[in-house]
Amino acid sequence: MWAAITKPFAWLMRGLYGLTGNYGVSIILFGLAVNVILAPFMAQSKKSMMRTSRLQPRIQELQKRHAGNQQVLNEEMQKLYREEGINPMSGCIWTLIPFPILIALYSVIRQPLSRMMFVGKEVIEAVTNFLVTSGWYTLPAKADAYAEIKLVNVLHSHWTEVQSAISSGSFAGLDCSRLMDVDFRFLGLNLGEQPKWNFFTSTDWGDWHVWLPALGLFLIPFISAGLTYLSTKITQATNPQPAGDSAQAQATAQSMNLMMPLMSIWICFIMPAAMGIYWIANSVFGIIRDVLLTSVYKKKLDAEDAEKNARRAAVEKEREERRLETERLRAEGRTEVNTNTNKKKLQAQEKQKSDERKAALDRADRAARRERLGVQEAEKPASQVGNRRYARGRAYDPNRFSIPGAVADTSSVDAALPEEDVLPIVEEVESAVEETAAEVPAPETVAEQEAGTEE
Repeated sequence: MWAAITKPFAWLMRGLYGLTGNYGVSIILFGLAVNVILAPFMAQSKKSMMRTSRLQPRIQELQKRHAGNQQVLNEEMQKLYREEGINPMSGCIWTLIPFPILIALYSVIRQPLSRMMFVGKEVIEAVTNFLVTSGWYTLPAKADAYAEIKLVNVLHSHWTEVQSAISSGSFAGLDCSRLMDVDFRFLGLNLGEQPKWNFFTSTDWGDWHVWLPALGLFLIPFISAGLTYLSTKITQATNPQPAGDSAQAQATAQSMNLMMPLMSIWICFIMPAAMGIYWIANSVFGIIRDVLLTSVYKKKLDAEDAEKNARRAAVEKEREERRLETERLRAEGRTEVNTNTNKKKLQAQEKQKSDERKAALDRADRAARRERLGVQEAEKPASQVGNRRYARGRAYDPNRFSIPGAVADTSSVDAALPEEDVLPIVEEVESAVEETAAEVPAPETVAEQEAGTEE
C-alpha cells in the first residue's frame, strides 16, 4: 500500500531528474510541483483562517455573553460559523498534508534503486555483488538504512564499467533497463550524505575541498530552521492571534514556534541532505504562497466585509425607520394590530379561538339545562373571581369606599378590617352625614319660603 502512495512521487522525481540532469534542481522543482498541486487546498485553508481571524471580535463577544454556559456558547459559535460559511477544521487539515509527502519523498530519496528506478531485488543483489567483486564497494557490517544511496554513489563513479558489464551479459536474465546514472552532487555538496554534528572536530581543515562541502552540509539544517521560523512568523503576522487569548494559549503558540524549527534541525541531521534542500525549498515557496494569498484574499475579504456591513447598515436603518414610524402612529392613536403571519402562532391562535367557542357552547348548554330543570344558579357574590367564590375575602364589600352621605352597611367592613382601621372610617362617614344634614333646610323654613313666594 505504501508503495502505491510513493509511486506518483517517484515517477515525478524520476521525470524531473531526467529533464534537468541535476539532483538538487530536481528536489527544488519537486517542492515547487507539490506546492502548485496543493495551492487550491492551501488557498482554501488560508481563506478559512483569515475569515476565522476576522471573526475574533464577535467570538470574544459571544464568550463574554455566555461565559457561564459552555453549551450555549458552542451552539452560538456553530451558528456563527454556519452563517459565515466557515469550517473551523478546514484551516488545520490541509496544513498536515505536507507531512505524508515528506515521508514519501524521504522513501524515494533513501531507496533510489527500488523506489525511484523501480528496480527489483534480484537486480539490486546482482549490482551489489558486481560492485563488491570489482572492489568498489564494501558490504556494511550491519543493516544500513542508506545502503542504496551509497550503491548509487558507487554506480555513478563507475557507470561506464557497469554499462559495459550489462552490455557484455554479466547481468544475463535480469532487466537492467531502468537503472539510471544519478549524481547526488549539487553546488559542490553530495546530497546523499548526512550533515555531521561533529563537523568542527572531524573535518580536515587543511583541505578546503573537504571542509567546505562539510560546512555546507552542516549549515543546511540551520538554514532550514531559520526559514521555518520565518515562515511561521509571517503566517502569524498575516493571521494575528486575538488579544483576548489566555496566557496558556499564547504560551502554546510560542512553544510551537520553537518546536517546528527544532524539529527541522533534527530531521535534517538524521536524514540525507536532499531532505534539507527540499525543506528549504518548501519553506521558501510556502512564504511566497502565503504572502500572495494574503494579498489576494485580503482584498476579497475587505470587499465582502464592506458589502456585509452595507447590508447590515441598510437593515438597521430600515428597522429604525419602522420603529420611528410605529412610535409616530402610536402617538397619533393610529396604530393597527400587526397581523401575525407566523404559521405556528396562527395555528395556536386558531386553537385558542376554537377552545373559546367550545367553552362558550358548553356554558350555554349548561344554562339551558338549568332553565329546563328549573334550577336557579346561586347568586354570584361580589368577592368571587372566576371560579373562586371568596377570592377577595368573605367580608368583601364593593361599597366600602362609597360617596359620603350614602347609606352604608359597616358590618362587613367591621368584619373585614381590624378595629383600629374601622373606627376612622365610621367616624368619617358619620361626620359626612352630619354635614349633609346641616346643609338641608328644615321643613318649617321651606314652608315659609314657599308661602312668601305665593304672596
